[in-house]
Amino acid sequence: MTTTAPSRARTPRPVPPAGRAAAATGRGAHPTAILAVILVGAAAAIGLWWNNTPSVRGTGDWLTNAGRITGLLAGYGIVVLVALMARVPALERGIGADKLARWHAMGGRYVVSLVVSHALLITWGYAVQAHTDVVHQTKTLLLSYPDVLMASVAGLLLVMVGVVSARAARRRMRYETWYFLHFYTYLAAALAFSHQFATGAEFINDRAARVAWSTLYVVVFAAVLWYRFVVPVRQFVRHDLRVLAIRRESPTVVSIVVGGKHVDELQAQAGQFFRWRFLTRELWYASNPYSLSAAPRAGQLRITVEDLGEHSRALRHLKVGTRVSAEGPYGAMTAARRRQNKVLLIAGGIGITPLRALFESLPARARELTLLYRVSDERDIIFRRELEEIARVRGARLILLAGRRRDLGHDPLSTESLTTNIPDLRDHDVYVCGSEGMAASVIKNLRAAKVPQRQIHHESFAF
Repeated sequence: MTTTAPSRARTPRPVPPAGRAAAATGRGAHPTAILAVILVGAAAAIGLWWNNTPSVRGTGDWLTNAGRITGLLAGYGIVVLVALMARVPALERGIGADKLARWHAMGGRYVVSLVVSHALLITWGYAVQAHTDVVHQTKTLLLSYPDVLMASVAGLLLVMVGVVSARAARRRMRYETWYFLHFYTYLAAALAFSHQFATGAEFINDRAARVAWSTLYVVVFAAVLWYRFVVPVRQFVRHDLRVLAIRRESPTVVSIVVGGKHVDELQAQAGQFFRWRFLTRELWYASNPYSLSAAPRAGQLRITVEDLGEHSRALRHLKVGTRVSAEGPYGAMTAARRRQNKVLLIAGGIGITPLRALFESLPARARELTLLYRVSDERDIIFRRELEEIARVRGARLILLAGRRRDLGHDPLSTESLTTNIPDLRDHDVYVCGSEGMAASVIKNLRAAKVPQRQIHHESFAF
């Protein structure tokens, strides 16, 4: 079933503060610039090896030096992985939480491979040079070389984190378990750091290299301490957030309104999310990401959560007055990403939450803003009255696509359907939010419709 809310050519109301804040906040760090910095750092790490290696002779020496290079890159890679997840605002705004997570995941695979390669190459190279077997050499390294045992523990921890981060493993564990296991990355980095200085030929006799390497680690871990621990605690004390209201949107969906002091100082924008920690006996330990489902106003923030697991299910039983810690705002799927005058918002299921906030606040003239909302059943539509009212007041277009594909006889989000509903699709910025499968399919269809990649905006919170 397709329903289109009538759009009236009215003069749109003034752009609300959330829209102006989006333009003022800026885009943050550019992804290409950050990638360039990472690559320059990797080249500098290899430069440390080059500076301390006058020559390489023989099979054992080649293997050992290959081990040194992979070790340096692994040590540098750990710092990069930690920096990507330090929640630095410039990175979060400019790159986006989902892209940072993808970079982190991809980089993690490289780092684990480098760590394993480093251990194997060093052991093999030393064994060749000492004219012994690998097993005996492994025992010698563990028992005779300073901090190698700690480095081995660090390597095993990284491998463990890599294993639990694999897609098949993630699907079988709770988000909270996966989240807390990742804290072992910090322990692994600390254990490996001392090993690098104790046995790394690049650092033993080079004070400048030690200072530069130490500074890199100190700066990154200071950023982690500041943005992941100090700032959230400061926000918690400063804003004194509490649950103000709870409203059931459907049998499985609930909206939670949170308010406190000086909320405007958070400079939250429609399209962004916070990591929410509700301070009850059952939920205090869990920090989960939920998007704003309404533009921030009058010292209040609203999220809307579907029952998709233990944590989200428990939120239905929150009481008014519950204290809340909100870490953020994060995310780059805001009005600042916009390039065109015309905007299309495509939501699937509970993915309507950030797009409903954008539908309300994103600056647009009458008839330049369209929301396309896809659900399997008309009963799954949430915010229906709100969306219809926003469309009426703003002169925007609301298209509700309800029904299963087999009943409809076609895919309502196919390239053909999209271009039928939006004939000038290529002239739009398109914001997409929904399940991983839905979002991937829609983005593929948009690209098939010749919508430029730079005009497609999407963030995923799947872990």
